[in-house]
Amino acid sequence: MQILVVGSVAFDTVKTPFGEAKEALGGSATYFASSASFFAPVSVVAVVGEDFPLDDLEYLKAREVDLSGLERRPGRTFRWQGEYGFDLNEAKTLDTQLNVFAEFHPRLPESYREREVVFLANIDPDLQREVLTQVLSPRLVAADTMNFWIQGKPEALRETLKHVQVLLINDAEVRMLAQEPNLVRAARKILTWGPRTLVIKRGEYGALSFSDGGWFAAPALPLENVHDPTGAGDAFAGGFLGFLASTRNFEEANFRRAVIMGSVMASFAVESFSLRRLEHLTYPEIEARYRQFKALAHFEDL
Repeated sequence: MQILVVGSVAFDTVKTPFGEAKEALGGSATYFASSASFFAPVSVVAVVGEDFPLDDLEYLKAREVDLSGLERRPGRTFRWQGEYGFDLNEAKTLDTQLNVFAEFHPRLPESYREREVVFLANIDPDLQREVLTQVLSPRLVAADTMNFWIQGKPEALRETLKHVQVLLINDAEVRMLAQEPNLVRAARKILTWGPRTLVIKRGEYGALSFSDGGWFAAPALPLENVHDPTGAGDAFAGGFLGFLASTRNFEEANFRRAVIMGSVMASFAVESFSLRRLEHLTYPEIEARYRQFKALAHFEDL
């Protein structure tokens, strides 16, 4: 199955206790495509400014990511600057410059309209619905969002969720969206709004998924080297949806395997700044780490 992702391609300036990166390649679509391309063909819809060096995307081209939906417009590329303390679960945003992304309205190339798996990355929920009017009959639609849209456009977001089968957000966003402090009650409430599955990203504490089939907890792999968590959530989504697309299996048991694969890809993304770790990643490394996750959570009955 081929995957369509609509999101951002950006420059990130990030500082953590373990180093910093200036004007590094980032953006939700970039991290997602980098991760998902290990499993399935990916097509990207995004926008960059005239200042964007196209050579920065050679890595994605080498991974056969389809970039024909990437628009280049006069102006500057989207930029984000953030800083992390030793609590790497939360970033402090220092500066956001939307630039050409502020006027972005996704327009899908004709060849993209038949994509079977669609990921609506963290963009305006009205734009997410614009995308859905342009795809024909996707088998699976997944979406991300953030506190900015939850607080600023709650009605538009609720409308979008009616058309989404999988929602992938973090635990703070789950509580904010449902206006419910208890995570289990919050998850159950959100599942009445449209999504069949809610995947909750919890950073160094792992991930949870809720659906009519029950709930599933995935551990976080203890890592010796964690340098930059930027983009880890999108790398998770790429691994999750890439695995589902590659297996063509949307049963509950396979969704659980996909949660683990998402965790695998996120664990690699945080090991270096920007896409540096994913750029040098191999599929045998992915398989080996998947087995590590499996061993971490395995135990025998009494």
